[in-house]
Amino acid sequence: MSPAAHLAFINFFTGDIQGGLGPFLATWLAATGHWSPAHVGSIMTAIGLFALLLNGPAGLLVDQSRRPRTLLAAACGLILLGTLTIVPAAHSVVWILVSQCVAAVGGVVLLPALTLFTLGIVGKTRFPSQQGHNQAFNHAGIVFAAILIGLGSRWIGPQAPFWVFGTMACGAIVSILLTPLHLFNGRRAHGWAEQEPDEVEHRSGLAEVLSNGRLALLALALGLFNLANGYMLALVAQRLSTLGYDAGSWLAGYVIVAQFTMIPVALWAGTHAQRAGRRRLLVFACAVLPLRALFSAVVTDPVWLIFAEVLDGVSSGLIGVAAPLVVADFTWGSGRTQTALGAVNTGQGVGGALSGLVGGAAVAWFGWQGAFLALIVPAMAAAALVIRLEDSPAAEAEEVGLVPGRAELPSK
Repeated sequence: MSPAAHLAFINFFTGDIQGGLGPFLATWLAATGHWSPAHVGSIMTAIGLFALLLNGPAGLLVDQSRRPRTLLAAACGLILLGTLTIVPAAHSVVWILVSQCVAAVGGVVLLPALTLFTLGIVGKTRFPSQQGHNQAFNHAGIVFAAILIGLGSRWIGPQAPFWVFGTMACGAIVSILLTPLHLFNGRRAHGWAEQEPDEVEHRSGLAEVLSNGRLALLALALGLFNLANGYMLALVAQRLSTLGYDAGSWLAGYVIVAQFTMIPVALWAGTHAQRAGRRRLLVFACAVLPLRALFSAVVTDPVWLIFAEVLDGVSSGLIGVAAPLVVADFTWGSGRTQTALGAVNTGQGVGGALSGLVGGAAVAWFGWQGAFLALIVPAMAAAALVIRLEDSPAAEAEEVGLVPGRAELPSK
């Protein structure tokens, strides 16, 4: 089996479990425990804040590790444990928090470990294209899982997502362990000359990474993007539930639509980023998000809301491809790429964690329509920030770090 095929299987199975239960957990709590939007939002914010604290250490751990395959398998194992143990918890707040925090540990390690693993297999030159393919299979896996959840909900009820997630985690572990060790090269993953001895490292200091102005701007922009985007689908589902619709089934359908949209978007984005740089992908993604929020505010028919999730597929699909590429461009050769990715994920995590709290509170303050309109503000702010972000030309980015010597991190 080719290296690309191994990465395809890993991304297919990890795509669905990477972000946790997300809106499925919110819908399950609302439908079976009759939790209010503000109550659900508070629980999801607490879980998000816990994961937020782990992003930086997770990236640092991955950068220092020479066994990313082991880390990947362990991360999936924690997600599996946290997912399956929530079902017996019923609606115990403490148990739900504990089980989802266990899954969150695996989730924050999974993304940087998979990024490092991909770089170590294909190298920086092929990374943009491979990242597009990774994301395409990632979304295909989510579609597959969503279909199973939709079918399973008819047979076993609201608990179906938990069992599907557990099955996908098992598939991910098997796919990871079946990937031959020799495919991965640690020096290739960091951008160091492969002819040098393994013990020779050209690692930049943490202060250089954490003080990088372009990374800080990217983290802030993605944090605002997630603030607007993170809880929007959950709000849509909860609103439909209050209107008497079968929110669980519609939610599964919306996930399928968004993920189907992301597949061609990811493939196109990987090719486009290879040819023309990365910033315009971020700009377009942030510009589409306010349109989705506006449409969700004025439309209550679940059929017409399908269009809002097509827009979600476009914006989220572009972000998923572009963000790791930009981080790699800014830090290539420093030996701190995953540390930087963890720092950027912290910025995203702040937005994602606050999204549930802000979204739930906005419903209480402004009503359903006002809540969606309020989310347009951070989306527009994110678009304004990424416009200011300097692009990293593809040709230049490929050359950084390919020769011996510590790379200098740009500070603009």
